Amino acid sequence: MTAIRVLIVDDHTLFRDGLRAILTSVADMDVVGEAGTGREAVTQAESLTPDIVLLDINMPELNGIEATQ
Repeated sequence: MTAIRVLIVDDHTLFRDGLRAILTSVADMDVVGEAGTGREAVTQAESLTPDIVLLDINMPELNGIEATQ
């Protein structure tokens, strides 16, 4: 079975760490990357092509809504 590729995007490192810990404990989930800003999120999403992006709305540089566009 192919794991679901997840990109975690949040400007709070502690939150990303906790979410990564939870997701890596799930057999069908593979955290392929993390980003702390909207700009990083766009770059990571383009290069890593995740299946799912867990994206914070309030972030520096580009907010989550802008990054989604």
